[in-house]
Amino acid sequence: MKRIGVVITDGVGFRNFILSDFINESKKTFEEVIIFSCLPQSAYDGHNLDCKIIELDVFQEKFPTWFFRKAKEVAHLQLHKKNNFGIQDNLKTNFTSSKSVRGFATRFIYKLTHLFHSENFILKLNRLQQITFKSKPVTQTYSDLLSTHKVDLLFFTHQRPPYIAPLIYAAEKKKIQTATFIFSWDNLASKGRMAGNFNHYLVWSDLMKSELLHFYQSIRENQITVVGTPQFEPYVLGRYKTDKADFFKKFNFKNDLPVVYFSCGDVATSPNDQVYIDTIARAILNNKLVTEVNFVVRTSPAEEPKRFEELALKYPFIQWNFPQWIQTRSNHQESWSQRIPTVEDVLDLKALLQYSDVNINMLSTMSLDFMQFDKPVINTVFGNGTNGLANDQRFLKYAHIEKVIESKAVTLAKNEEELINAINVSLKSPMAQKKERELLIALEISKSIEGTSERLAKSLLEITG
Repeated sequence: MKRIGVVITDGVGFRNFILSDFINESKKTFEEVIIFSCLPQSAYDGHNLDCKIIELDVFQEKFPTWFFRKAKEVAHLQLHKKNNFGIQDNLKTNFTSSKSVRGFATRFIYKLTHLFHSENFILKLNRLQQITFKSKPVTQTYSDLLSTHKVDLLFFTHQRPPYIAPLIYAAEKKKIQTATFIFSWDNLASKGRMAGNFNHYLVWSDLMKSELLHFYQSIRENQITVVGTPQFEPYVLGRYKTDKADFFKKFNFKNDLPVVYFSCGDVATSPNDQVYIDTIARAILNNKLVTEVNFVVRTSPAEEPKRFEELALKYPFIQWNFPQWIQTRSNHQESWSQRIPTVEDVLDLKALLQYSDVNINMLSTMSLDFMQFDKPVINTVFGNGTNGLANDQRFLKYAHIEKVIESKAVTLAKNEEELINAINVSLKSPMAQKKERELLIALEISKSIEGTSERLAKSLLEITG
């Protein structure tokens, strides 16, 4: 029997690995489970995990670390930009004309990495980044914690947050095996470099495995294990069950009407959400749908819902679900990461997915969530770069989105008429894309949702030898 340290990095990791069965399955598999938390210890109150929880000191990134991390990330994008629009778009988005020190440094980095961006050069930048942690007090604190708790494996539930890098460094110096879980379906195909290097990688699917081998040329196939993802596991756990009648009562729905559900992104990724909500609401008011409907909107847990206040006043018939996520602290370089979901929120989300009849979102991973319940999904992309809306149609050229479009598992709506038509078709023929949905889920998530946590725990134990 071995000891495992589980690094919970943020609120989504909390949802995926604390509110799933992962900790219980890990306790069955390992002699001891120790949580190393980038969230305050108080976040775990009431969850009866029955394992040690170590609250990690907050790491504040200084300029030298930032410089090498930024150079590493931009070099990674430069290396893989050919024939990859998503990476090209991120390169463009991350460029700055700021007159600040970091602005000047960023422009220097772009010039440097335009010339030098090989995999070996990126690995050198990573080593320079890690060296910056050598004399940091937080690194010594992390090293002491690892010496005290003597874990055989340190498992990072997210591969990208910059504030986990000194803990990776401490583990490397202690020669402790490290593993990470690739956090989201778009992280490899369009995002920058990981926070550091790991010994082992757990991925959602065979597709993600092939992406990892493509984008990280120093990683070998035997370092990767396909496990599925715990992101969807709460949807098959009985403790998150809500009766349909209770769900309709809570959201003040009319019992005899179908439910149209719009799920928002945050303002940075989906700034046109107000337009989409307004379009649906006007269609309801003007009787353009094939039937009366209940209309519910769930806002993003990553932001406060202030931008929707006018819509709420304009259309009082819209039911709103504001995610029940708690801000655990604000003195953090990525304060949004310190928001954690409540059990009530998981119950609400599962009920919304289970009992709604059609989902609408702007190219979100929520499409995959909704497909777990075999319901039709519409992706809204009105912005084309010339009509005054934020250009969300550019995301259609991102590699991970191209696969969704090619699958024909979702319906695209590029204007008001297409959106209204798509809603009507989905309400009349909800099973029309059933086979396509099943094939997309098989592509994106190669393992069954049932048993994900048990599979994860056993895979991690095998890593320890």
